[in-house]
Amino acid sequence: MREASSLVLAGRLQADGARVRAYDPVAEDAARGLMQGVDFSDSALAAVDGADAVVLVTEWPEFADLDWAEVASRMRGDLVIDGRNALDGARVAGAGLAYEGIGRR
Repeated sequence: MREASSLVLAGRLQADGARVRAYDPVAEDAARGLMQGVDFSDSALAAVDGADAVVLVTEWPEFADLDWAEVASRMRGDLVIDGRNALDGARVAGAGLAYEGIGRR
């Protein structure tokens, strides 16, 4: 966790004035001690409520299985950045979201 890209990303976003909200079903306890000023949510859907953008930096299956139409209805913006190419871009875009895949494929 100490070398996770999410730590750097959250810090840079905060430095640029962003409010960062996070959810991790596995590493949240460790992240809480390392990510200052980040709001942690109880679920992926709670994390996207009112969000201008969503950035995925992990590959947990829970995220690939999200109801992207519900995600779209909860967000204020429409940008989804998939930093691991773990999502089905066509499915995300089909829900009316702007999908940007970046990563390992």
